[in-house]
Amino acid sequence: MKFVISRDALLKPLNLVAGVVERRHTLPILSNVMLVLEGNQLSITGTDLEVELVGRVALEQMPAAGGEITVPARKLADICKSLPDGSDIEFTVADDRVTVRAGRSRFSLSAIAAADFPNVEQSPGSQQFVVKQGDLKRLIDRTSFAMAQQDVRYYLNGMLWEVNAGHLRMVATDGHRLAMCTLEAPIDAAEQMQVILPRKGVIELSRLLINEDQEVEVVIGSNHIRATTADFTFTSKLVDGKFPDYDRVLPKQSTKAIFGSRDDLRQAFSRTAILSNEKYRGVRLLLSDGSLKIIANNPEQEEAEEIVNVDYAGEALEIGFNVSYLLDVLAVLSGDTVKLSLSDANSSALLEESEQGDSRYVVMPMRL
Repeated sequence: MKFVISRDALLKPLNLVAGVVERRHTLPILSNVMLVLEGNQLSITGTDLEVELVGRVALEQMPAAGGEITVPARKLADICKSLPDGSDIEFTVADDRVTVRAGRSRFSLSAIAAADFPNVEQSPGSQQFVVKQGDLKRLIDRTSFAMAQQDVRYYLNGMLWEVNAGHLRMVATDGHRLAMCTLEAPIDAAEQMQVILPRKGVIELSRLLINEDQEVEVVIGSNHIRATTADFTFTSKLVDGKFPDYDRVLPKQSTKAIFGSRDDLRQAFSRTAILSNEKYRGVRLLLSDGSLKIIANNPEQEEAEEIVNVDYAGEALEIGFNVSYLLDVLAVLSGDTVKLSLSDANSSALLEESEQGDSRYVVMPMRL
């Protein structure tokens, strides 16, 4: 196996694939990336046994000899980063060594045979569709912040993908808040399909969706999901579990609708958050005709107060929330005006764009 590739062409797919590779692993080969050369196409594969990523790059020069080998991911990526822009890199494989040359630099890396490299097992795909990368990334960006991080309810440490005829919906919740976004898409589905993509898979896939107008093909099977573009193939195992019935969480009978400037509210919440309790992050909302008063205090007896003009006419209400949850929602909503729907001090709040939006957010109240 021997070939020449430009540093700039190799660096982007190598960095993406190396991001999947775990730094510490019991199996040495899982610290490696697999290089496979067929014709003039080089494939670079990394995996942690849960997520697998294959990056592809076409060589400008026809290679001397094809083949396959695995090399340490981080070391190879660091070598490529350190080389000058525009340099050409020559790879030569002999026995269990890979020699990397560029200009007057030479590196000899230990290698492991590609035959030992594990593959993420794939089941036959039962649902397939094509959407634009920008649309899929928007779904992920609008919901991923609400995923749980290390919850014992393992099915919350990921994101629900719900496929229906004509639309794709993503839902995430950590038990205290819920985020949901729906995309109208040309999907031909005979029946509804729900799968849970694990947290790491969500984050890695989002990193890859950088060409907004280009398409991505998604195939969902019983235990895996695969996304393919011209530049990469991403595969992830699915979480084996049942996601909560999110429809039951959505407030249906809200009696109070408040409309306010998204930017004004975001700035007011940001300022009051400074003096909120660092652990619980609670703020009190005091709602009255035409105004919303936001109050935060902490164990040091410090207090912050903000008053924001809102479009509301009705009875007064006092309710507490985790200010970080409200700020997360206001950061992803678009449009000038946000709609906040409430019933009473013990009921969840529903936040959405005041115009016809595709996203809905539920935040549970706090006792303060």
